[in-house]
Amino acid sequence: SSSSTKLIHGGLRYLEYYEFSMVRKSLQEREVLLKSAPHIMWPLRFVMPHDPSMRPAWMIRLGLFMYDHLAKREVLSGSRSIDLRKHAAGVPLKKSYRRGFVYSDGWVDDARLVVLNAIDARNNGAEVLTRTRCISAQRNADHWVATLEGPAGQRSIRARAVVNAAGPWAEAFLRGVAHSARGESLATKSLRLVKGSHIVVKRLFEHDHAYIFQNPDKRIIFAIPYEQDFTLIGTTDIELTGNDPGTAKIGDDEISYLCDQASRYFEKPIVSADVVWTYSGVRPLLDDESGDPSAVTRDYMLESSTTAAPLLSVWGGKITTFRKLAEDAADEVGKMLGEDGIKRPAWTDGAFMAGGDLSGFIGAATRPDDDFKRFVIAVQARYPWLEVPLARRLARAYGARVTELIGPAVSMLDMGAAVSPGLHERELRFLQDHEWALNADDVLWRRSKLGLHYTSVQQEQVAAWLQANAKNN
Repeated sequence: SSSSTKLIHGGLRYLEYYEFSMVRKSLQEREVLLKSAPHIMWPLRFVMPHDPSMRPAWMIRLGLFMYDHLAKREVLSGSRSIDLRKHAAGVPLKKSYRRGFVYSDGWVDDARLVVLNAIDARNNGAEVLTRTRCISAQRNADHWVATLEGPAGQRSIRARAVVNAAGPWAEAFLRGVAHSARGESLATKSLRLVKGSHIVVKRLFEHDHAYIFQNPDKRIIFAIPYEQDFTLIGTTDIELTGNDPGTAKIGDDEISYLCDQASRYFEKPIVSADVVWTYSGVRPLLDDESGDPSAVTRDYMLESSTTAAPLLSVWGGKITTFRKLAEDAADEVGKMLGEDGIKRPAWTDGAFMAGGDLSGFIGAATRPDDDFKRFVIAVQARYPWLEVPLARRLARAYGARVTELIGPAVSMLDMGAAVSPGLHERELRFLQDHEWALNADDVLWRRSKLGLHYTSVQQEQVAAWLQANAKNN
């Protein structure tokens, strides 16, 4: 979930595949999510340089008109045409691109999003077991018996129902882990596992817009401002066969593809030597026998079974619709457990994610992006002793939870020693105590992307501190 292209978007290109329902559902979710967590999500303007050999201008205008009007917008601006010769977005592009289109979507720190969902679950009574896998789940007439394996060994639990939300492992779970009392497989669907790889290079442009580029193969890639000093470029669509999704890595051919396609647009060519980091994620797409992985639906499907103890399997889905998916799944679980006809009110539409309620600093909310700007100013005013870059980073990462992290500290000395630049002992202990962090990868790549900014020596300093101050989470 933290290896996406990091976009909260409707999926403009899916209009070409007539996925109007999915696109509309995604567009409706954009502003719900932006309002729920303004510290980790924000509006982003996208520039599409017009290449007449790809799609005619009228088709793009029609698509953008539909994109603007399929769902209500309060925060995001509408689309428009621009003259790239006069717009800042045209500066880094080849001079042959003179015309473009601008539209709105959103960006999300997906690694933080994963953590905040886990924190919300814990705050609402869930027991969150990190580094724990289910190695067996037996379905009986009225209950499940599951065997879990974690750092402390194995344990057995009994449950009324099981929700299989294992993403790219959803089919494998039903085929190899879950079984009926007679040992029968519970799998009824097949997934197509499609790898999406990304590259990160040093910053290619100074403005705050992102780009969407059309490729000759009819796919698109994005070039997105990333972590202040970098540009994120992705993604690919490569069928994954025979491998564990957790081991997916970018191939040399994918690096070449992304460099070549981006170089079709940028004045300065991008080569593999420019790549400072890569990552790959695996999309769990419900197999619809489409020959083109890019054409397979990104919508989700919920499959419930009550022939014995309830089982709900989540097939497919995209990050933008995660909240709506969870809402639908919760309703379905209620029905399976005998609450059919009992309507529990939905509550996440309008709720804040952990740290998203900034009112204690800025008063009533207005626009999420403006609210966050006011929030940063308020954090700096409340903690004037915080170094400015650190205050901004903590505000972005933790939102209103920054008060929990800082606690009674009244000086930089109270933040503890700087283990690496801008990363102090107090924050490391907070990540251990409240966000399940155990090792350097947890801190530098999963809870943050500080690893991009640190040298190998600085990364090793973080690893050494965590090893010396280890806690069991």
